[in-house]
Amino acid sequence: QVQLVESGGGLVQPGGSLKLSCAVSGFTLDDYTIGWFRQVPGKEREGVSCISSSDGSTYYEDSVKGRFAISRDNTKNTVYLQMNNLKPEDTAVYYCAADSSGAYTVQSMCIMTFVNDYWGQGTQVTVSS
Repeated sequence: QVQLVESGGGLVQPGGSLKLSCAVSGFTLDDYTIGWFRQVPGKEREGVSCISSSDGSTYYEDSVKGRFAISRDNTKNTVYLQMNNLKPEDTAVYYCAADSSGAYTVQSMCIMTFVNDYWGQGTQVTVSS
């Protein structure tokens, strides 16, 4: 059974940092490309950062480039999102998701959120003073 479990969200002041974790089971990180997505009420879910299963190549949404970093630990079957210099507009529920098809590039699976077939339950990130 495939499961993705996010953790690490919380309340942080602007300029602060958080590190999200996504522990996966039922597959290995070598199998599926995986990424982080976020959603605020009334808006569509958007891809934040994704990492390829094959070569570890990454994609970042423009607004997080230089501030966020995605990484993976294959020994722990866990994907991380280090978020620095957080801004109020980063406030959202953050989800990790995986694409089992292998049919998309890391950029495509991050932009076309609907192609991902496994999703975690999400973790709330609130950036506020």
